[in-house]
Amino acid sequence: QVQLVESGGGLVQAGGSLRLSCAASGRIFSNYAMAWFRQAPGKEREFVAVISLTGGTTYYSDSVKGRFTISRDNGKNTGYLRINSLKPEDTAVYYCAAKSLRIPNIYQRSDEYNYWGQGTQVTVSS
Repeated sequence: QVQLVESGGGLVQAGGSLRLSCAASGRIFSNYAMAWFRQAPGKEREFVAVISLTGGTTYYSDSVKGRFTISRDNGKNTGYLRINSLKPEDTAVYYCAAKSLRIPNIYQRSDEYNYWGQGTQVTVSS
């Protein structure tokens, strides 16, 4: 198994930036594709971005494309989500997730991922 722990969330004003981190342990991090999802109050969990094992391939949801950047450092067993130009509608709990060996075919589906972190809260004030 791989354990995932998110950090870096907080309260930010609209227009600000954050970098979320996802620290992995337990297995070889570079064997896993990594994704970020988010869940706002009263809403379903929503795909945000996914990155391949080596970082060479990334996909984003249309709602975050251009403002969010997913990355990873396999040497540090850590994935990242950089969020720029934050908007109040970005307020949510952000989760990282991992899938062994490859990006899932339907990478937007949360049930494609084997492992999840506990989430980190991002709150954007207007």
